[in-house]
Amino acid sequence: MAIVRPFKGLRPPRDVAAKLASLPYDVINSQEAREIAKDNPQSFLHVVKPEIDLDPGINLYDQKVYDKAVENFKMFQQKGWLKKDDSECLYIYREIMDGRAQIGLVCCVSAQEYWDGKIKRHEFTRKSKEEDRLKHVDMVNANAGPVFLTYPAKSSIDSMVNEAIKTEPVADFVADDGIAHTVWQVKDKAWISKMVGEFARIPALYVADGHHRTQAAARLAKIRAEKNAHHTGDEEYNFFLAVVFPHNHLFIMDYNRAVMDLNGNSENQFLKKVSEKFTVEKTDYKKPTAANTFGMYLKGTWYKLTAKPGTYDANDPVNSLDVAILQNNLLNPILGIDDPRTNDRIDFIGGIRGIKELEKIVDNGKFVVSFSMFPTSIRQLMKIADSGEVMPPKSTWFEPKLRSGLIIHTYD
Repeated sequence: MAIVRPFKGLRPPRDVAAKLASLPYDVINSQEAREIAKDNPQSFLHVVKPEIDLDPGINLYDQKVYDKAVENFKMFQQKGWLKKDDSECLYIYREIMDGRAQIGLVCCVSAQEYWDGKIKRHEFTRKSKEEDRLKHVDMVNANAGPVFLTYPAKSSIDSMVNEAIKTEPVADFVADDGIAHTVWQVKDKAWISKMVGEFARIPALYVADGHHRTQAAARLAKIRAEKNAHHTGDEEYNFFLAVVFPHNHLFIMDYNRAVMDLNGNSENQFLKKVSEKFTVEKTDYKKPTAANTFGMYLKGTWYKLTAKPGTYDANDPVNSLDVAILQNNLLNPILGIDDPRTNDRIDFIGGIRGIKELEKIVDNGKFVVSFSMFPTSIRQLMKIADSGEVMPPKSTWFEPKLRSGLIIHTYD
């Protein structure tokens, strides 16, 4: 069963929502966040990226950063920019990007179900990022940003959601990037009870985006349980904020790669080594249109790479992924990227930034070679999670991103 739980959401009044809602903490850097929030004291970036209110040279993990988050979070509530609902509710969150809508249920999910494998992951986490989120959640005493979960679509849930969104929304705006965000609050106890029952018949949920937030919230639940001599399992810290979408609403974009050097190879040596595992063609082909093919930009030239037969196991759910094929046959053996999670010579560029970004970072000399990828599918993600395996890092880029600050789950 999948546990979903109503809660008393902390959220902005309708007339504040557009200014307050922010991008997630992990999709923009500190400099970008400063620029976005510089003329907007109501931006929730002041809470999820509080370093923007401190000296630009500060270490992101300095205690002062977390203290500032707590200070700003309290201030937002004191000013009335965030107000807590007086009854336990569920919420519906719809995003529309390029005419395509995704509609999910905003709820709390169970930390214990994560530990029990009923909320399934497909990626490992990085310890430093995990510790950062753990400390932020613990000190702010709230889930400031939701985890992005998915489940196999179910028509009965779709029908209930479609009925709920006929009511008046509590937030409704179009952000500067053109993405529309609408939130509905559901107070009706019968509807809530029925929705909880619908999810109780779903075997598992899947982490689509937000592995570090998930791991941090689940760890905090354990830490607080151990400290609480009267722990019952029903305390708010046992649950964390999520938006749960049906799988057929989701859109995964390419998650591209760029490497700073050729690992001591000349251009000709590099191309010769690549041609051992891939068919290499000079082309105007920039973005793959099929699996097992890749775009490669090197010295102002685009190449089409096609994985040769026998270079991967088509029956292996992980090693047949394009990100694994590139890693196992090129990035590791030729470019020396042994662990893409920790190697600082590689960077990952979300598909939302476009092919031009892959050209720009090579043309300006920051990187020597970049690779465009064919997107991983949601079915591949769920198959790998079901098998208990994990994907190579940075395998999926979901769009649109969930805004932070629209609905917050507090632990008090």
